[in-house]
Amino acid sequence: MNFTELVLLAIGLSMDAFAVAICLGLTMKRAAIGKSLTVGLYFGVFQAVMPLIGYMAATRFADSIMAYNRLIAFALLCFIGGRMIVGSFKKEGCSDRECPDELCVDRECPGGKKPDNKESSLKPSQMLPLALATSIDALAVGISFAFLRVSIAPAVSLIGITTLIISMAGVGIGKIFGAKFKSKAELAGGAILILIGLKIVL
Repeated sequence: MNFTELVLLAIGLSMDAFAVAICLGLTMKRAAIGKSLTVGLYFGVFQAVMPLIGYMAATRFADSIMAYNRLIAFALLCFIGGRMIVGSFKKEGCSDRECPDELCVDRECPGGKKPDNKESSLKPSQMLPLALATSIDALAVGISFAFLRVSIAPAVSLIGITTLIISMAGVGIGKIFGAKFKSKAELAGGAILILIGLKIVL
């Protein structure tokens, strides 16, 4: 996997975090650089750590199934990308996984609760579940890295930094433009991951 493919992969993986960052930006009275950086660090660190965990776990059995490495990587990326694309066509609104009720401002919230315009405090109790939920897909990508013999340190660093930057941008976009970019981001991210998977298997 070359550098260009890693960059595209990092962008694709960061789209879930970008979508949630937009939701967070919607709740902020003022999208200060400090708050944007906090959101970016939460998502960036988790997006870097999860593929590392997947890589370390997969290296234990990668040699025994090396003959199928490209097919496995292709299947994982297509599964992740397909799920993102399907999610982009769902009815717009905050989901329990991505945007708890207290983070919603101007969209239909789960449970039929009325938004109260309360600004997100970015406390660990709120941010850690969001960061974990948006980085689960990166765990599977880390497994594919082991099968493809990717140099893991540069790969996870690139993923983390890319997610940090894109998440910070998402907070600003959420504050300025609202949630209209959320579904487009998920659609684009899913397409990128599937295309990378196709290139690997072909």
